Formats: sequence, C-alpha cells, structure tokens
Amino acid sequence: MESLRKQGQLIAVGAGLSSFALFGLFTGKAFSSMIALHCRSARPVAACSAVRGERAEGWLPQSRSAVMARNGMVVTSQPLAAQAGLRILMEGGNAVDAAVATAAALNVTEPMNVGMGGDLFAIVYIAQEHRWHVLNASGKAPTGATIARLGALGYAYDPKNWGPGSGMPPGGILDVTVPGSAWGWDEVLRRYGTMSFARVLAPAVDYAQNGFPVSERIAHDWRLPPALPLRGCCTRLDPDSVATWYVDGKPPVAGGMYRNPQLARALRLLQKYGRDVFYTGEIARAIVAKSQALGGTMTLADLAGYRGEWVSPVTTRYHGYDVMELPPPSQGFAASEALNVLAACVPKLAAGQTLATLGPANPQYWHLLVEAKKVAYADLYAYNGDPHFSSIPLPRLLSRRHAAALCAKIDARHASPTGPGGAARNAGDTIVLSTADRFGNMVSWVNSNYDGFGSGITVPGYGFVLHDRGGLFSLDPKSPNALAPHKRPYNTLDAGFLVRDGRPFMTLGLMGGDMQSQGHEQTVVDVADLGANVQQAGDMARFRHDQISNTLYLEAPLYDVVGAPLQRLGHVVKSSSRAPMGGYQAIEMLPNGVYSAGSDFGKDGEAVGW
Repeated sequence: MESLRKQGQLIAVGAGLSSFALFGLFTGKAFSSMIALHCRSARPVAACSAVRGERAEGWLPQSRSAVMARNGMVVTSQPLAAQAGLRILMEGGNAVDAAVATAAALNVTEPMNVGMGGDLFAIVYIAQEHRWHVLNASGKAPTGATIARLGALGYAYDPKNWGPGSGMPPGGILDVTVPGSAWGWDEVLRRYGTMSFARVLAPAVDYAQNGFPVSERIAHDWRLPPALPLRGCCTRLDPDSVATWYVDGKPPVAGGMYRNPQLARALRLLQKYGRDVFYTGEIARAIVAKSQALGGTMTLADLAGYRGEWVSPVTTRYHGYDVMELPPPSQGFAASEALNVLAACVPKLAAGQTLATLGPANPQYWHLLVEAKKVAYADLYAYNGDPHFSSIPLPRLLSRRHAAALCAKIDARHASPTGPGGAARNAGDTIVLSTADRFGNMVSWVNSNYDGFGSGITVPGYGFVLHDRGGLFSLDPKSPNALAPHKRPYNTLDAGFLVRDGRPFMTLGLMGGDMQSQGHEQTVVDVADLGANVQQAGDMARFRHDQISNTLYLEAPLYDVVGAPLQRLGHVVKSSSRAPMGGYQAIEMLPNGVYSAGSDFGKDGEAVGW
C-alpha cells in the first residue's frame, strides 16, 4: 500500500478530492482525524461529513478505472445519452450513427447545454480511408445583424472588455445566429453514417415523449436565463421557455420526471424529412416568426441558405504526438500554440527540468502552463474570426519560430500582465462526446447552445432553444471578429485528436467556454508528459485562466497545494470548484485495437462499451 501511495503522490493534485483528503495524501495523516462538511447543497445531510475512500490499486485519487471494450465505445456527460449511442452500436451502426444518436438524446436529457438549435463541430476518423474529416456546422449571423443596428439600440464596443463578445448584449434574440446543429447532424450521417435519421433519433424521441428522471447535477444546472434584449440586462424569462422547460413554473427537481412532447414532435419531423424541415419547412417558419416577434432579423432566406463546411484541421507535434485541433473560427489553434510554446520555452525557463520532472505538485509547473496559455490566447483574441472574412496568419502563429520568440514574454519568476482588466464573456455550456466502433472509426464531437439554455428563447410548438453564439461577436469594427451579416463569430467550441505513429491514439474533448483550449493544453500535457491514462487525464485537477481579468482559478485541492506560491509569483489566484473547469470525455485506442475511455467525475456521464 505504501508503494501505491508514493505512486499516487506524483500526480496527487489531480485528484479533485476535498482539500483535507489531499492533505492526507501528502502527509500520511489519517483521513478520520480531518472530518469536515463537504457538500455543495442548500440542504446538507449527515453524509456530507463522510470521508472519501481510496482505490485498491494505481493512482489512489483516480475516480474510477478506465472503461475498456473491444467492439465499440461511447462516452459523454449523461448516462442515458451514452447508452442511446451504445444501443445504436450494438444494433450494427457505426461511430457516426452513434454520435448523432447520443447528441440528439442529450438535446432531451441535458437540454441547457445542447440542442438542434445550436452549433456543432466534429472530427471524424474513417478507418477505411485512414483520414480525418473536420466538420464546421457553426451558425452564421442573420440578415440585419450589423454594428450600426446594435449601436442604434444602445450597444457599443467596450475597450475595457476587449475580448470576444465586447459590447454585445448579454443574451436574448440579438445574440441568435442561424443554428447549425440540425444541418450538421444530417450532414455527417449522410456522408459517413450507415443508418437513417429515423433510426438514430429514436432513443431521443422516446425520452422526449415518455420522459426521463432528472439527475442531481442536471437539476442543479436547469435554470433559464432572462431573454428580453433590453439595454444593460435582460429582465424577463421567455414565456415559451417557461412553459417548455419548467414544471408548474419551476425547474424540475432531482429524481423528478421531465417530458418534452414538443421536442419529440420536432425530432419526428427530422426523422421524416431530414434537415430540410428545419431550414426550409415548418420549423424554419416557426423560428423566423419567433425571431421577428422579439425584434430579431433572421429571415427564411438566412435559414434556407445555411451550409456548414468540411475543413482542414490545425495540427502540431508535441512530445511524440501529433495534436489535431479545429481551425478558426474555433479557438482550437490556441491549444496548439500553447503546446508549441511549452515545447520551446520549458527547456529555457525550467533550469534544466521538464514538466514531468517538475510535476504537478510544483508551482513552477503550473506557472509555465498558465504563462504559455496567456501568450497563446493573446494571439487568439487578436486574430481569431471567420476565415471567410478575415485573413488569419495560422502558419506564422503555429510556427516553431514564433513559439520560440514568445519565450521572451514569459518570466519564470513572475506572472505576466494580459490587458487592462474587465470581465470576459466566455462561460459557455456545451457537451462533448466521443464514439468508436468495431471498424476502427472514431469521432470527437462538440455540440453547444453556448450559454445555459442558449439565448433563453424557445421555438414554440417544437421544444428547443435557439443558441446565442452571436454573443461572442465584437462590436469593435477593427476586429477580425466584428459583427456582420452571414458571418460566423469567434467560437469557443473545440474538439481534438491525439495521433501517434500515424494512428489514432485518443480523442480530446473538454467543454466549457474559454476553458476548452486551455483544457486541451492541460490534457495533452497530462498524457504526453505525465503518462496519465485516459481516466486519470480527466480526473486530474485543472486551472482556468481568464484572459481579460488576468485571474487564475484553481480547483480547491490544487489551490491548497500551490495557490500561495503562485500568488507570490504575482498571479491573482482564486480557489474554485470543478464546475467551471469543463467536463472531460475521451476515448483511447490501445495498441491491440481495444478501446479505453474516461469520463469526468464532475459531470453525470459515463463511458460505455461492448
């Protein structure tokens, strides 16, 4: 047992345990002598004073073993949705079929985070072709969405809050762009799936029509945002949203049944007619009617003209792995740039050590990761936007020469500034999922409403919300991300892949606004430098750095270990729960072709296989 403790100490700060349990790992003190109340609940119970137990083997703080299976795997943040995808695999479908089934089921069971009215990106590996295909099904601004129009309504660029979303309304119809999810679900199924919409949407229809019991975590997240686009704040909930998402005027409670027959109707229409009903049929007409009633500018032509696109991934190489990320307008390239900076700068700044020899119990380890993130996100905020409207110098930003030049901006002994302050709008509510099948196909998938319940606006009669990704446009006319009709905004969504020796090694998925790319950076380091397995990589404690306010958030156990030293290095450090650190889901392909998967203990999900 003592040898296992020593093994656990190497990466003990990744536990996500309470601070007293983590302290016990480092000091060897008995947990029983440090009992405290550890419940995030309005009504704590006696069980909250219990002490978490230990594993019998391996890294002691690991939440569970990685799940392994031979024929296929699905991993996401809600068990019923994961099992919906697994059902499709077991009925003969492939990884693409399973991904669409899982995403549609999440539209029902985790509706604050994803739906047919949202955005979608995916990286699809097709084993027979030995190729990766990248789908961008993100939304475009509607006709009439201009800086001048928002200026006339009282919104203006704020130089203090200079990141994505500067000056944009805090929600409501003015942030709604043309949804891409329904188009993307249909597109990826047509191109690489083996089953019809009628079959893969069946589990979602069942849950929407007949209901499902809401879990504790999802009940906690089930809160509608105000939706009226008034200057300064939004003051009233959308009545259609209240009627659709609340039960007797209140959010559903844990263990309570929730049904959405209107969403079941919309899903059945997709089963029968495909995406055409959404973009040119009765659902399109309902979307436009709702938008116009609230002062939006979306037209039937905007919906009918929508197309996603197949694009090329952004790639870099880090410590023996090829890292594949989404291209602009996704923020994905920031993860690649941060990894390039670590590869170039750690040997110069760490006094002969590596990230592995420093280890995550060392504040210098976290200082270097955070500083690499800062310089990468500085480029991200300066250059990211729709590549059809702006020239984004990716070859230069992702070059080894640029990474080496950025080392001069990192001081090994002191935290660097990032800007004039303010508050970023980068929270985001998203799902990530991964699937894999018996043929060797694998999918890394990210789907989102952006904010919780998106814009807060529900399309009546069809039971889904419109996302509010347009809230990440900038009202700075000089920005590459400036608002304009038919343009895609800066997008926080990121899906990735790790490739080793030319073969798919592991999907990368971690949701949560601007957390996603900095989470990918940390996950790759966990795997490539620390040797973490696919479950450990999700369990290990993470940081989240806010570029605008230059505030560093650490999960509470990690804060207890390295918070004070990082403050002495000049970081503004705050202790945080896992909630804003993003939910991780990933699948690894082992050398013998067996799949191994990990699911974040901070969410409700699970990895399931057969």
